Amino acid sequence: MTDEHFLSEKEITEFINDLDKNNNDLIEYDEVEFKLDQVHKEIAPEAKPHNLHYKDRDDKQRHAFLRSMIGTDKNQISRDDFANIARGWKVPSMEPDKKAEDEHKEFMKEMGIGRKLRAFWSVRGPEVIFTGFVVAMQIAFGTWQCVKYVTQMQYRHALGWGVVMAKTSAGILYSTLFFLILSMSRYVSTFARKSYYLSRFINWDLSQSFHIIISCVAIGFASLHAIGHLTGSFLYGSRPAQQEYVAALLGPDAVPKPYRSYISTLPGWSGITALGLFYILALLSMPVVRKKSYEIFQLGHLLMFPIIGLLCAHGTAALLQFPMLGYWLAFPTLVVLIERGTRIVNGFLHMPAKIEILDAETVAITVTVPNYRWWPYKAGQYVFIQVPNISMFQWHPFTVSTCIGNEMQVHIKTDGDWTGQLRELAKDGPQQIQIGVDGPFGAPAQRFYDFDQAIVLGSGIGVTPFSGILADMQARDEHLHTHGHSDTNSESNEKGPVGYRKGRFRRVDFHWIVKDRTHLLWFSDLLNKVSRSASTHENDPQPHLDVNIYTHVTQKRKNLSTHIYRFLLECHRTEEHPASPLTGLLNKTHFGRPDLAKIMDDHYESMLEWYKDLGEKGIHIKKRKVGVFFYGAPPIGYELADRCQILTRRAREDKSYIEYHFMMEVFG
Repeated sequence: MTDEHFLSEKEITEFINDLDKNNNDLIEYDEVEFKLDQVHKEIAPEAKPHNLHYKDRDDKQRHAFLRSMIGTDKNQISRDDFANIARGWKVPSMEPDKKAEDEHKEFMKEMGIGRKLRAFWSVRGPEVIFTGFVVAMQIAFGTWQCVKYVTQMQYRHALGWGVVMAKTSAGILYSTLFFLILSMSRYVSTFARKSYYLSRFINWDLSQSFHIIISCVAIGFASLHAIGHLTGSFLYGSRPAQQEYVAALLGPDAVPKPYRSYISTLPGWSGITALGLFYILALLSMPVVRKKSYEIFQLGHLLMFPIIGLLCAHGTAALLQFPMLGYWLAFPTLVVLIERGTRIVNGFLHMPAKIEILDAETVAITVTVPNYRWWPYKAGQYVFIQVPNISMFQWHPFTVSTCIGNEMQVHIKTDGDWTGQLRELAKDGPQQIQIGVDGPFGAPAQRFYDFDQAIVLGSGIGVTPFSGILADMQARDEHLHTHGHSDTNSESNEKGPVGYRKGRFRRVDFHWIVKDRTHLLWFSDLLNKVSRSASTHENDPQPHLDVNIYTHVTQKRKNLSTHIYRFLLECHRTEEHPASPLTGLLNKTHFGRPDLAKIMDDHYESMLEWYKDLGEKGIHIKKRKVGVFFYGAPPIGYELADRCQILTRRAREDKSYIEYHFMMEVFG
């Protein structure tokens, strides 16, 4: 555990020199105020309501902050006295940022090969194994086809080099197209997430990026397949000198066979048409098209069905070998057809919902899910929503924020054309609308409910599913305190060893890392709501939930004065204004990268104390599992995964048997 380092004497002197512009050895009120204005222009050029320089903010708060800095009612103070006051602020030094990076590098350097491999497996293992499996299948079937058409001379005599290139590409396409179509299915990933072992080998959170990559691979080898035939085997096989070999391969009725005859066969025209449609689909999937018209993007993807049909027909003539492609495509196509068919049906089974504007950027949709829906809805999952008043064809995914009983709520950030139109529906106040809902589908946070205790450490927008879970837990906890019992339907929705109906205690440490403090505004209302709820029930003799929120701003400030003012603004709280005048959050924000060693060690020590207290009360919990969910840069993940292993081993030695389970999450 590292010690906290505060401003050095050198840094304090540098700060005072920056303030004392007139070099009169006095720090004046006007100088401190002038520097505050400069800092505000840098860190908050567009003032928000929680900022001290907001136009409607009372100047008394601003002056109170400045007086707290200068430490006197006088308008000036000596440099020495001001230096003493500065030491009492206990502002973290700017030097530990570099020290923390060095400690991380040193920690990674000291890790043995075995520990490094285990940490790498925890972070990248599923991705590597699954990618290796897909590539191995591509190579295996491609090699099989290549060897077959290279070694059996009748094919080369009749159709030349082009048939080798075309059939090798076809072999690679068998598994490529299988995984391409399968990656489009939301049901497969949702069901597979429920299996711990499958989730360890396949990172279902990467399905979208995998779909894009595998699509590029597919169109590349499909093009090579077409080139092999159109510029190779068709040309070579149409030569008069090769007709004898063509007759021996395809039968005497196949000759004479000019170039046009190859094109006009079922394999010829179906393959060319399928490839043309594939290119059209690819063009309609470009980011520029999707951004300009999401409807065109979605309608363009309907071309996949005629493409699949043409591909199944492509090999039915069995000219060179047994038709295999249709069998490869059958299962994933059936899954996608069922999924899309369900969505079409859901598009006509509309539900009444309430839409309301929460703030300048967010709207909320609240809907009561009918009992005939098969699948339970949980916060952290996501659903596709259709609003007929805007479009019958557009479905957009959103994270489920809360779900208590049958009442589900989603929060939507209005930052696009469709969401902008959605906001217009509620511009005159809360409105009742009809919506279509498809889902729910599994999300990165789905495994969260498998643990009594959890540590969530993530960066940026990747914590969205977990923010939904925080809101849901807070709402359920409020429900318990209000009604004295949990909702029956809500209980049945919660899977895993923890259920509120059991009266069990759940603790969540939520660490959110952002590069800039303005990013904290994304979930500031939610975080403050959770913080208020936690503080309200902190003295409850039988608590059900303990949520600890920590925010970390990693953006470095080269200017020392900015660094100091930023810290002091963050710490300045009053009873009238308990939120930070810098971030607007009730919880304290830390500047710099999180200290993983301190976070993990402190959590372990607190767990020991908690289990000890329970033991003294006669309560013994056998399954002591802590889920550590991480979304962020892999190098930090390696260290975090290793520290989980270290604490688990330490727990065995202490006979506390606390297990830390590392979960690498991906969102998007």
